[in-house]
Amino acid sequence: MSSQLPEATDAPVRTDFIRQIVREDLASGKHGAIKTRFPPEPNGYLHIGHAKAICLDFGIAAEFGGVCNLRLDDTNPAREDPEYVRAIQDDVRWLGFDWHSLRHASDYFGVYYLACEKLIKDGKAFVCDLSQEQVREYRGTLTEPGRNSPFRERSVEENLDLFRRMRAGEFPDGARTLRARIDMQSGNMNLRDPALYRIKHVEHQNTGSEWPIYPMYDMAHALGDAIEGITHSLCTLEFEDHRPLYDWCVDNVDLAGHPELLEPLATKGLPKEAAKPRQIEFSRLNFNYLVMSKRKLMQLVTDKLVDGWDDPRMPTLQGIRRRGYTASALKLMVERVGISKQNSLLDISILEGALRDDLDAHAPRRMAVLEPLKVVLANLDAAHTEMLRFSNHPKDDAQGMRDIPFGRELWIEREDFEEVPPKGFKRLTLGGEVRLRGAGIIRCDEAIKDADGRVTELRCTLDLESRPGMEGANRKVKGTIHWVSARHAVAAEVRLYDRLFRVPDPDSDADGKTFVDHLNPDSRKVVTAYVEPEAARAAPEQSFQFERLGYFVADRYDHKADAPVFNRSVTLRDTWAQKV
Repeated sequence: MSSQLPEATDAPVRTDFIRQIVREDLASGKHGAIKTRFPPEPNGYLHIGHAKAICLDFGIAAEFGGVCNLRLDDTNPAREDPEYVRAIQDDVRWLGFDWHSLRHASDYFGVYYLACEKLIKDGKAFVCDLSQEQVREYRGTLTEPGRNSPFRERSVEENLDLFRRMRAGEFPDGARTLRARIDMQSGNMNLRDPALYRIKHVEHQNTGSEWPIYPMYDMAHALGDAIEGITHSLCTLEFEDHRPLYDWCVDNVDLAGHPELLEPLATKGLPKEAAKPRQIEFSRLNFNYLVMSKRKLMQLVTDKLVDGWDDPRMPTLQGIRRRGYTASALKLMVERVGISKQNSLLDISILEGALRDDLDAHAPRRMAVLEPLKVVLANLDAAHTEMLRFSNHPKDDAQGMRDIPFGRELWIEREDFEEVPPKGFKRLTLGGEVRLRGAGIIRCDEAIKDADGRVTELRCTLDLESRPGMEGANRKVKGTIHWVSARHAVAAEVRLYDRLFRVPDPDSDADGKTFVDHLNPDSRKVVTAYVEPEAARAAPEQSFQFERLGYFVADRYDHKADAPVFNRSVTLRDTWAQKV
């Protein structure tokens, strides 16, 4: 497999605490090369929080000339699906990375099993017959020590026999577990004889019905890192209390010192590269106005409160990609947020601001009208058509120019006309003038209304001395508005997306409401808009700034040149800042 993409050589040196540890380990000779891994569970779609982990895992490996594996921690087949596996791989590649080796925890089931036999032989694991409820009862609390299981003193021979019979599928689900023998008095609840294996007669997507027992996540994760020779195992802060168990599993199994335990890897064609990893924790990424819990995201999908995992309102990577977020914007956001040891709830304006800055620099400009009002330039011939030259990007000449058709009949935004203008209004009014972007100055002479009194058409006059390049074009008027030619514009479906929740902390249940009660009913509006012909020719996932309106993207799946569909990615300014 290819390695992940290297970072730009002129990138600034980053000095967060994780990179400092890596530098020290390399300088001291503790490691000759760096190896990391990104280890998602394939039980749902990745979300924005995972973007930080992906950028960190793959980015550090690239920065220090190392490699990064993608390992799917598929130890719970009842909740896993190949659909999630495909999406995870797609997300990693979309962010601009590729893995050194694609691994699965299920590749190591044989090693995990032999490792647990070793723990049993060493007197460090036992088969327990307590039910889940009884285990909780014996476990104690944060202030009270636990009690030893009545099965804790089984002999090595009995434990080996029972464990092998568990492996043979002799017992029903939940009848027995294999538990580590550590310390039921420990102040760290994770060390109170945690389960290492449980019985589950569930078919696995990779191993079929070969295994009726499955390893617990904590053990599988730690030994998976050791098997792959991971040097720095980066994870979020909630695993800090699990680190003693992580180290216990690594140290007491000692795969590097017991290569015979690695023999099952040969049947998978995998190398023996076991070593001792170090777990390092960092703060997870949390934004307000979002929920990041996989369980809650799953509920939104299954209850059809959104249109699937890739709904552009969802914080999944598939969703925000469809919304129009770019990989470079996410990387910019991760860089701005930084790496720390302190969990905090960040303002979503950081995420939205990164997208605005990225698209402002790179997205071509186009003209579109979302709520059309017809303008007739009465002093032009009915057949009048001309092509006007526009820059694709005002700050980037390299993006070139384009032609936009201009004619007698135009569409402008309805909000750009007021019959009775409010104070400070600088756009079009009866008897007033406004500049049509790149076309000239017009005066509104008449507003035509329907039977209900709604303005349906404006009759205007184009100042023919104010055309582009003429001296009259320098005449000052207060406002400039955008437009599209009614004859040439293409009708487009435009989906106006906004924040999915109305409140900053939808997870809060302080008022007795659940996160579902805080859904924003205006998080999506669909309008029929008109866009200039060049916009309709966009490729799927191509982003634009629709001038004066915001940043939009051609929908990844639904957009076609003859039936354009655009999603609003983000407004030009933070309109929510004025609401709170």
